[in-house]
Amino acid sequence: MSLAHGRPYLAIPGPSTMPDRVLRAMHRAAPNIYAGELPGMMPRLTADLKAVAGTRHNVAIYIANGHGTWEAANCNLFSRGDRALVLVTGRFGEGWADSARRLGVAVETLDFGKRSPVDCARLAEALEADPDHRIKAVMVTHIDTASSVRNDIAAVRATLDAAGHPALLAVDTIASLGCEEYHMDAWGVDVTVGASQKGLMTPPGLGFLWFSEKARAACEGADLRTPYWDWTERAAPEEFYQYFGGTAPTHHLYGLREALDMIAEEGLQAIWARHDTLARAVWAAFEAWGRDVPDIALNIADPAHRGRSVTAARLGAPHATALRDWTETEAGVTLGIGLGMAAPGDPAYHGFLRVAHMGHVNAHMTLGAIAVMEAGLRALQIPHSPGGIEAATAVIAGR
Repeated sequence: MSLAHGRPYLAIPGPSTMPDRVLRAMHRAAPNIYAGELPGMMPRLTADLKAVAGTRHNVAIYIANGHGTWEAANCNLFSRGDRALVLVTGRFGEGWADSARRLGVAVETLDFGKRSPVDCARLAEALEADPDHRIKAVMVTHIDTASSVRNDIAAVRATLDAAGHPALLAVDTIASLGCEEYHMDAWGVDVTVGASQKGLMTPPGLGFLWFSEKARAACEGADLRTPYWDWTERAAPEEFYQYFGGTAPTHHLYGLREALDMIAEEGLQAIWARHDTLARAVWAAFEAWGRDVPDIALNIADPAHRGRSVTAARLGAPHATALRDWTETEAGVTLGIGLGMAAPGDPAYHGFLRVAHMGHVNAHMTLGAIAVMEAGLRALQIPHSPGGIEAATAVIAGR
């Protein structure tokens, strides 16, 4: 007998839980793509996308996932042989660097490991070592979806400015936008990469590039740019199809429109505060379980450097995999794998997991996931200290 029958809860860091409102908005017949409601809603939709990213500048929409949007960014930023400096704090920093490298960009990485944020002193040294300003762009994840490291983007920009280096600043916000405070223009970001399936609460398949006028001018002659990835027409289309390089992703757009309405109704400040509270509840539970058990710990020690949309943790092998299997098959809660923390063939791989608290998530969903995890720890006799549920509820009650 399993207790998993009923509505399951997907607590993985993307795709996140899709709101019923978004699903209902998508459940309709194919629309006319030449006139009427769908083309008519695009000016407001793009304005709302800019507001979510905190920019007055440009946005381009792609039919792509996050990896596709990395490639869109790379193709618009660089010519073959251009240099990029990628600040790596986990699996997805590595992935973006590899994407650029395979296109012919000369990529240098500064790797800060999987448990630490960018060290701006090391960044300053790398910039000082480039007196000819050959580095065209500095690339960094805001929150790395695998390690859950949160980087201080304003501090990265301040380091560039202090060094007098003209490199563009490009930021991957796939795991943070719509969950975590982000201000593209105020923080001096030139290119922002995003996708639909996490904080924007829309099924996977839409990617977004926000880019400044400075980036547009600096990248005008990029020879990696191909017709499909070119952001020029997408950001300033004369015809509806030019937004997407062809036929529009019709039903995704209806879903995105509803998701943006939900974001506007709640308000970004309230959304950021909700995610902060839910994240702290998850952290409190893990800290309680690991009080006298060294094998249980959050991946990021300092709360200031933890993402508010996803939490990476270790339980020791093989306990993390055993717990994930139990929560899904016995209770209907799917937790995230420990992506990038160890190779799949390494026994240590089974010691890590991730808990998502991004997008359309509320207190009962997060507290329910924590309670199921504690039940699994008990059922499987995984060593842990008691009190995870009490610690999490104290955070919710005392917010």
